[in-house]
Amino acid sequence: MNAVARERKLAFVERRLELAKDKMELTEEQKQKVAKWIEEGLKPFEIQTRLEKECGLRLTFMEVKLLLSELNLAPKDEDPEPAPAAGAAVPPAGGPDAPAEQTRPGGVSVSVDRVTRAGAVLSGRVRFSDGKEAVWYVDQTGQLGLTPPEPGYRPPPGDISEFQKALDRELARMGM
Repeated sequence: MNAVARERKLAFVERRLELAKDKMELTEEQKQKVAKWIEEGLKPFEIQTRLEKECGLRLTFMEVKLLLSELNLAPKDEDPEPAPAAGAAVPPAGGPDAPAEQTRPGGVSVSVDRVTRAGAVLSGRVRFSDGKEAVWYVDQTGQLGLTPPEPGYRPPPGDISEFQKALDRELARMGM
């Protein structure tokens, strides 16, 4: 990518971030409505619909999930992280920048970056069953993307669906 294209892309991302920030700033009344909807047991997609109908806010699903996270709210059906059983091994704590990782023995492992990559809402790494590692990200529109380790790389059959499941589990574990 040449310098001009990079500058254009950066300007585009900055404009999208400003727009997303503007539309995610809720009034206190709107925040109370969202908290009430959570208490009523509404799921994020239902909150997304209500925000659009009742408040005129059109947010992506990922923006709603981030909003709930910022407001320290979690849908009732999401179980909190279970406490470790007595005598269970506690994983060693990494530094503050160490990624959270979800590993499947002999399969796909997913980590979430503690510091999100520029231009992404969420990002991390995935190690496929063949040992190759790729970068994943979710952009401001809520689209999931992968940057392969080398041009033309294709993960082994079944690894993409396993990656999506592992990513979903890891984000749910993190409260997203």
